[in-house]
Amino acid sequence: MRAFVGLSVPEPWVTPLMRVSAALPGGRAVEADDLHVTLAFLDDQPEARLEALHEALEIRSLPAPVLRPAGLAVLGTKPRAVVLDLASDPALTQLREAVRGAARGAGIELSRERFRPHVTLLRYGATRPADPIRLPRALAGIGMPEVAPTPVRLATLWSSTLMPDGPLYEPLATYPLGG
Repeated sequence: MRAFVGLSVPEPWVTPLMRVSAALPGGRAVEADDLHVTLAFLDDQPEARLEALHEALEIRSLPAPVLRPAGLAVLGTKPRAVVLDLASDPALTQLREAVRGAARGAGIELSRERFRPHVTLLRYGATRPADPIRLPRALAGIGMPEVAPTPVRLATLWSSTLMPDGPLYEPLATYPLGG
């Protein structure tokens, strides 16, 4: 099963972020219910490993980060996504490391990657490429979305099923933060 552990976007952020997506040209907007911050992408895993991860996360004391917007950005020289970057937060980094440690302890091999906390708002692909002239203009005109720093109280283990219109996410379990 393809899965990841992440944080849902705080409810007060959803409408402003969806307004940003709607104002951008082309691409495929991420659905409101699917806006999240990925802590650990687990790729395809057998259910036994996901169960071991679940058990490990259930008993851990996990820090509660505060999500703070840092600005809109484009990923890739040939744009593949528009994201809301998040400001660095020690509790967010600690949470990510705790989740990744639990995953490794469950026998899940994770790719080495620099942590760039962000929320993906819009994806571009071969069938819906970014317009190199309209996208920068649209981003310049949008400015920073009005979202306040917000503490997060739950992490979620999601399954991710790839579909022709994009991934379908299903929550499998949640874990309290700040305990």
